[in-house]
Amino acid sequence: MLHFGIIGKPLGHSQSKKFFDERFAAFGIDADYSIHEIEAIEEVVPLLDLLDGLNVTSPYKEAIIPYLNEIDPVAREIGAVNVVYKHHGYNTDWIGVTEAIKPYVTKQDRQAMVLGSGGAANAVRYALQQMGLNVSVVSRQPGKGDLTYAELTEDVIAAHRIIANCTPLGMFPLDSEMPDLPWDGINGKHLLFDCIYNPAETLFLKKGKEQGAQTVNGYAMFVAQAEAALRIFFN
Repeated sequence: MLHFGIIGKPLGHSQSKKFFDERFAAFGIDADYSIHEIEAIEEVVPLLDLLDGLNVTSPYKEAIIPYLNEIDPVAREIGAVNVVYKHHGYNTDWIGVTEAIKPYVTKQDRQAMVLGSGGAANAVRYALQQMGLNVSVVSRQPGKGDLTYAELTEDVIAAHRIIANCTPLGMFPLDSEMPDLPWDGINGKHLLFDCIYNPAETLFLKKGKEQGAQTVNGYAMFVAQAEAALRIFFN
């Protein structure tokens, strides 16, 4: 039997086990899938030998890189890994983002904004850039992005039609929170994307919808990145 799993913290929201268990059953694969909510990245060391393949989620997508033998060139450029197979790191998040967002991108779209500067944000930024968009990264910490939240104005928001939430705000235990934006700058011309898929509608998306924006949650991203991970696991 093959053994796969996921590391992250928290993982109460994750649907990865359900997804992979269903795929294993559908394809007749003799494998199991386990959840590992670890307190520190060092705890991944025995799992790398125990498991045949591993999915990686927040907050370890960047921290896991030094523990791997090889990094795929795209994952290295992104600076984050969300799939590990045989001590080799890959990034399929950007594939998931592309599948989720590309149908909504028009030729008129030039500017996009990514909220957050962690591993998921890096993959979203990379995917948007591959679509030909200019991307501004917003971070709480000066110097980690192009802008801080304090620098956001209605005009800045209005200039970026696509806005992606790549922070944990909106996901348990932060499900009662959302990014601090000048919301009056958001209107019916905007597309708001949230990497979070559980809950299906975060406060970020709900507020965007109230402003007339088109909204997309992270479920399509989750499915597409997981399907890409399956292709890595089983060639």
